[in-house]
Amino acid sequence: MTRADSSHPPDVTSNPSAWPIGGGDTGALVRAFDWAATSLGPIADWSRELRATVSNIVNSPVAKVLMWGPDHVMIYNEGYSVIAGANHPRALGRTVRDVWPDLWDWNREILRRGFAGEVLSYRDQAMTLVRGGIAQEVFLDLFYTPVYDADGAVGGVMCTALDNTDRLLLKRELEANVVALGEANARFRSAIEATHGVLWTNDAAGRMTGEQPGWAMLTGQTKAEYHGYGWADAVHPDDAQPSIAAWQRAVATKSTFVFEHRVRRHCGEWRTFAIRGVPRLDASGEIAEWVGVHTDITHQRSAEAALRDHAEQLERQVRHRQRAEDQLRHLNETLEARVIAEIGSRRAAEAKLMQAQKMETVGKLTGGVAHDFNNLLQVVSGNLQLLMKDVAGNERAETRVANAMAGVSRGSRLAAQLLAFGRRQALEPKVVNVTRFVGGMDDMLRRAIGEGIEIETIVGGGLWNTFIDPGQIENALLNLAINARDAMDGQGRLTIELANAHLDDDYARTHDEVTPGQYVMLAVTDTGSGIPPEIVDKVFEPFFSTKAEGKGSGLGLSMVYGFVKQSGGHVKIYSEPGHGTSIKLYLPRAMQSEDMEVAVDTGPITGGTETVLVVEDDDEVRATVVELLADLGYRVLKAVDAQSALSVIESGIPIDLLFTDVVMPGTLKSPELARQARERLPDIAVLFTSGYTENSIVHGGRLDAGVELLSKPYTREALARKFRHVLANQGQRRQVAAPAPVVSPVVTKATGRTVLLVEDDALIRAATAEALQDGGHVVVEAASAEEAMAALQTAPIDVLMTDIHLPGSSGIELAARARLIREGIRVVVASGDTAGVSGALPGAAVLAKPYSAAQLLAMIAGEAGVATAPAPRRALEGEG
Repeated sequence: MTRADSSHPPDVTSNPSAWPIGGGDTGALVRAFDWAATSLGPIADWSRELRATVSNIVNSPVAKVLMWGPDHVMIYNEGYSVIAGANHPRALGRTVRDVWPDLWDWNREILRRGFAGEVLSYRDQAMTLVRGGIAQEVFLDLFYTPVYDADGAVGGVMCTALDNTDRLLLKRELEANVVALGEANARFRSAIEATHGVLWTNDAAGRMTGEQPGWAMLTGQTKAEYHGYGWADAVHPDDAQPSIAAWQRAVATKSTFVFEHRVRRHCGEWRTFAIRGVPRLDASGEIAEWVGVHTDITHQRSAEAALRDHAEQLERQVRHRQRAEDQLRHLNETLEARVIAEIGSRRAAEAKLMQAQKMETVGKLTGGVAHDFNNLLQVVSGNLQLLMKDVAGNERAETRVANAMAGVSRGSRLAAQLLAFGRRQALEPKVVNVTRFVGGMDDMLRRAIGEGIEIETIVGGGLWNTFIDPGQIENALLNLAINARDAMDGQGRLTIELANAHLDDDYARTHDEVTPGQYVMLAVTDTGSGIPPEIVDKVFEPFFSTKAEGKGSGLGLSMVYGFVKQSGGHVKIYSEPGHGTSIKLYLPRAMQSEDMEVAVDTGPITGGTETVLVVEDDDEVRATVVELLADLGYRVLKAVDAQSALSVIESGIPIDLLFTDVVMPGTLKSPELARQARERLPDIAVLFTSGYTENSIVHGGRLDAGVELLSKPYTREALARKFRHVLANQGQRRQVAAPAPVVSPVVTKATGRTVLLVEDDALIRAATAEALQDGGHVVVEAASAEEAMAALQTAPIDVLMTDIHLPGSSGIELAARARLIREGIRVVVASGDTAGVSGALPGAAVLAKPYSAAQLLAMIAGEAGVATAPAPRRALEGEG
């Protein structure tokens, strides 16, 4: 017997019941059988070929038996157990000679030829089998096929048996019925001829004359009635002319008259008769008389028709059965190949599932790591920024702090790469013209890859826009360029290609997570060393790198892959060792016009005196944030989890802003804490912070509507500006909730203009629009920059009033584009963070939140320049 060699380790355990081979009761017997007691050995030691063949046999609906090894050990399926009869189940695992001693001479020759590689077949072999205790003769088609083991030698012979017993018995029955019918017909004709013989002569008119003793019996007429009666007059009109023609031919040739036609009896019934007439000639050779018979074959014809129908039906059944057997034989012949193909397909699907599960697990792990890592970075960053004030003027200390802050920035980018791979970052997609975008990165790319590499850019005509996060696509292109530089060792050609692409349904069916549609293709191709085929599928996995130790994190390509996938795109890699690599990014097409990038000149950092409740479970992060906020002038309360924070809120202490981490311990989660806080303190503002947002406030890679988020790690400047923006918006909500002012009719008449109001906060937008309408203005409302652009292109707008922070864009960018579309348009920027607006938008009016209706109308009318926010109310002294 051939055992599995070291290159094909067994893929089953020593527990046979774990072998998924199916096969009903017989399959269970195969799994439970003690094969170690046979020459085949335990299942775990069987060769791959033997296991595959046994799986084929046990799962086959056709009777099959495998005779394996030099001992011819028998393994069979449910169908063969019927053929084994009384020998089942003891035949399982025993030798052919032992089970079938009376057939050994036959089987020995069959096995000899099968092990020599011959394929044998025998049709309709008669055998006597005991079924249900009764010996029955059966007829089988037997097909013997050699089965080859791993070493190429024949390991066994497989016999496939098809039972033809029913078909052969049916055929025999049909043949017997045909013979019996023929004999009955002969006897019937003899009897009729014995009783219905007639004699007749004919005259010139073709009429019968003379004695016709049988005619009366046939027609029911008396001798007087049929005397002189022409037989053609009694024949059916449809049969008359053919009958006369046949009779005249017989008369002319003096030959036997043979015909069948319908004759009417005296009762009017039509009967079918068979006519046989032989002429008797006189001495001169002329016809003296005719001797013949009229045989009523009406019932016989019906019987013959019924028999023909039955025979045709049987023939159809036989043909159907033969076709079914042919199909079954074909299925049986291809079953092994189909089973192998199905096993391969299943293994491929399992591999894909395992890869997806692995990626999902790694994604969750990276999310958790990013959360803890960003918390650590926040502690380091916050303390460094506090330390910067203490060491001001000490140049060496300032340099060291700056270097440490640079390390924090690199760590922050690493955490962002982890989140990008896990598809868990909060994206800020915009409509981007990739041609202009890549052109703007030309200098950066040349500095990054060095002078030894030639850069070639190929741009297709009529390139579409794409909806993508500009910062992320910049990082992705830079990563791909640096990887290409390393693969070329600083010398070669880097080709950046841009083109429109369409991924159709056929492509999507063969590529996971691809949605058919239109894309913008960005390809980066190098002339480097290429990637070996055995690892090309691993390059997008996190921490996998072909670079030397310390030369790379292994996160660059995984970040690119995760970011493109999260954006609804597709990544494809082509590589040939020694010739280079091409990575194609398919970015989703955008139908809107391009969003313009405008650099904002940041103004001075301002703090405040409002009361803030900080909710953070990490002690060091909480302590650092509290100190930063106190340094900015805020009064700070603190809580270690959401439940503790809710207790502080319910205590009645006036709180202006809830600043809470997203990922919190305990059953009460941060989004629910925010909801309950607003129920108890309607005027409270809410700002979330996190190093990893999970899916609680971010869906589809974008923040939920109305949610404010400050991602960790953040700087003191980012913290201060975000606080002023959130508090100003909340102050504006309180302001617009107050009763609307009474507006002078004179002001209404003098200042009536068309105002485009762009504000994502629905409450602020509705109240501001009402105040403007009460002031005599026509108001066009928009909740985003995209809606505002549509309004600018369709309506005659006099004044654009916009918030700075808008979903998907910014008010600064919107105002810059509005000036290009509407020359002379007045721009009013309303925000709680107004620093730097004048530098970014020269000539724009600035309205600080919260503002009153009077301040609003004065600003729209052009009667004021910059409106300042009223002083905030006093909050709790000290820290909670």
